[in-house]
Amino acid sequence: MSALESVLDVVGAVLVVLGALLALAAAIGLLRLPDVLSRMHAATKPQTAGLVLVVIGTALLLRTSVDVWMLLLVGAFQLITAPVTAHLVGRLAYRSGGVRPDLLRRDDLADRTDSSD
Repeated sequence: MSALESVLDVVGAVLVVLGALLALAAAIGLLRLPDVLSRMHAATKPQTAGLVLVVIGTALLLRTSVDVWMLLLVGAFQLITAPVTAHLVGRLAYRSGGVRPDLLRRDDLADRTDSSD
């Protein structure tokens, strides 16, 4: 095993651990945060960043083209679907009254009366 492979293995392992810690922080945020919008933030931002770190770390550990392309697809689908899902969950929570108004700094949707958006 060459020195470059050893360095890539160490960097890959560190990235996987950091990604797992970010995913753990997201899970803790889902349990501890008070409302839907805060939980939505915890479910998307650190979880997505954690998955991207795990994907990059795993790609560095595996280093075969088939595995790297598959991991690239996993990361791309996560980056595409997580923001859309979070947006839809936030809109649904707001419309159904699941948002605590006392926790909002600014409510951009308060003066919108139509529900066709």
